[in-house]
Amino acid sequence: MARHYRTWRVALLGAALALTACGGGNKPPSTVVDACRIKSERPHWFKAMERTQDRWGVPVSVQMATIARESSFRHDARPTKKVGSGIFSRTVPRSSALGYAQAIDGTWDWYVTETGRVRADRTNFSDASDFIGWYMNHNTKVNGVSQQDAYRQYLAYHEGTTGYAKGSYRNKSWLPAVARDVEAWAVRYESQLRACP
Repeated sequence: MARHYRTWRVALLGAALALTACGGGNKPPSTVVDACRIKSERPHWFKAMERTQDRWGVPVSVQMATIARESSFRHDARPTKKVGSGIFSRTVPRSSALGYAQAIDGTWDWYVTETGRVRADRTNFSDASDFIGWYMNHNTKVNGVSQQDAYRQYLAYHEGTTGYAKGSYRNKSWLPAVARDVEAWAVRYESQLRACP
């Protein structure tokens, strides 16, 4: 009986390790600065981003830079703020943004309605990637922003396509610098991906 129990434990542990090695579960990659290492650790993420690129025209590097900025590749990322003080302080959500792409409720619902992907989940990498592609493709149609233009795409991603069209980002002195950082990471990721073994 004891030997049978140990055999099952070893088999279950082996299966769990194999699943972790293949997919990494929901854990972020070990680094966010090395695209090749992320690719080797999360090959299924790259298949998803390549599908998004094929479907919506948004390059893998732009998707990666957006996800890195929005969630640091964390599936359960959620912006929070502290309210109250002392022993009465607590952390509460700053908005409804959730997941890899930090999509807010209303925009996510719009995406689900437009694409018919009723089972899509913001904490699922493949769905988050497709959402980014869909949103940036929409921005291309509405505002004429190239899907390769990480800087302007990120401004619209942050402000909404209508806000971007109105130039709302000009009232946020910090936002263009953040968008330039996203652009720089997209360039860096693109260069790294070209050199991956």
